Amino acid sequence: MLTGDAETAANAAQQVVRAERSRILATLIRVTGSVDLAEDATQDAVLRALQTWPRDGVPDNPRGWLLVVARRRAVDLIRREARRAGKESEAVALLDPASDSPEAVRDDLLRLVFTCCHPALSLDAQVALALRTIGGLATAEVARALVVPEATMAKRLTRAKQKITQAGIPYRIPPAEELPGRLAGVAATVYLIFNEGYAAGVGDDLIRVGLADEGLRLARLLVELMPDEPTVLGLLALLLLQDSRRAARAGVDGRPLLLAEQDRTRWDRAAIAAGVDLVGRGLRRTPDHPDRYVVQAAIAACHALAPSYQQTPWDAVISWYDVLLTVHDTPVVRLNRAAAVAERDGPAAGLPLVDAIGGLAGYPWFHATRGELLYRLGRADEAATAYRAALALDLNDPQAARLRDRLAECGPASVRG
Repeated sequence: MLTGDAETAANAAQQVVRAERSRILATLIRVTGSVDLAEDATQDAVLRALQTWPRDGVPDNPRGWLLVVARRRAVDLIRREARRAGKESEAVALLDPASDSPEAVRDDLLRLVFTCCHPALSLDAQVALALRTIGGLATAEVARALVVPEATMAKRLTRAKQKITQAGIPYRIPPAEELPGRLAGVAATVYLIFNEGYAAGVGDDLIRVGLADEGLRLARLLVELMPDEPTVLGLLALLLLQDSRRAARAGVDGRPLLLAEQDRTRWDRAAIAAGVDLVGRGLRRTPDHPDRYVVQAAIAACHALAPSYQQTPWDAVISWYDVLLTVHDTPVVRLNRAAAVAERDGPAAGLPLVDAIGGLAGYPWFHATRGELLYRLGRADEAATAYRAALALDLNDPQAARLRDRLAECGPASVRG
């Protein structure tokens, strides 16, 4: 049992490790050229930090501490391998501090994104590998995000890492002519990293701040790299507009607050202004061929600019969803459009649209949306069944608590089920 001070120190250590892990891993991949080796060395450094920092305190330069320990572990692992020509010199090269200059380290994560999103890998493999290595998600979390069995995901990740090694895929930002071919995977990866932070899939927290911040940082780097690319402009706009609500997304009890319940004076107006500006730039570059991220950002802008929830321009929101469906027709997009129709025209109009959507049986927000519409229609028993279906799936603790509250409002008999 930890004392109060020790527990505080342990929590501080965990927060620092979560914030720094991905950058350490990216740097180790650059200097070793091996994803597996870098993961092993980084994990060893993380474990040592969690063992020693609660006792000795977090060092002044935690990233430097982690990198030194991880680098030494990588050297040990290389030296333990079978004797092969060049291995000893490779181990010595890892000790070269020049390879950790600020200029080299600054873009390590962005380099890793482009390495993971090489066109030699399938798009699913690109995103899975990036989420695992950059996002730091466990294999089970990646499997849940991409809706595949964990065993299948483990095999897919192994094959992807092997292909990078065997094909000699370089760890670098590719030349300009190769960037468009990788952009779909890169943008999807950055968005999913942010999204897992913005609304954690499981765990104690509604928001995983480190992941949300990392997604924003990577999106900003992409805009620096490709300042005229609509996908990149739309991606950063979408992330800024969503993140602008961060401070207002939970009540004092930690329960998530819906848009209609949020105190809009707590929204980040500077982030909204920056996001709206980026939306405009993206729209001007896509007059004839909509970009999915620009359109999603336009929807987010409709919400961000509305003075109140009652003044949300639902006609515009639904119109933008119709545009989005022409370039990104997915069950989740259809679900979000149905929810918007329900807000404009009432639950009786939205429910048939929700019920017509297939492929979302394992998606908790499909069942939660059905539950909400059924509840508004006075069909409490059916609403309770839908809420229980949502609660049977993966949710973070604050989201689950919110849905349990709604289930309780359906009546005692519905809760007992």
